[in-house]
Amino acid sequence: MKKIQTDKAPLPAGHYSQAVVHNGMVFVSGQIPIDPLTGEKITGSIEDQTAQVLKNLTAILEASGSSLAQVLKVTVYITDISLWGKVNEVYSQVFGEHKPARAIVPTRDLHYGFKIEVEAIAAV
Repeated sequence: MKKIQTDKAPLPAGHYSQAVVHNGMVFVSGQIPIDPLTGEKITGSIEDQTAQVLKNLTAILEASGSSLAQVLKVTVYITDISLWGKVNEVYSQVFGEHKPARAIVPTRDLHYGFKIEVEAIAAV
């Protein structure tokens, strides 16, 4: 088992790894919309938050030896199901033709008042 840490994504604020690689799979922890270069919490539109979360996910996948094209499963947590369409629009632009399995889970509050958190499983 290999733990992944890159400064191109927000560093863990708790007792967890950004990702763990095991048996040819990478398990990426939930990513929230924080700019890793500035530490800025992106609290604007859901589109801006989604774009930042997916940038963070991409950086961790690349540090793991994987990529968005190798993602098998994504779980998206959003604070309001009415945001689904806007999230899906940004998500589909980023993933392009690749369509991994996905669940969108409406939830209550997320850390720092964010509207979205995304975790993923990918092949390496």
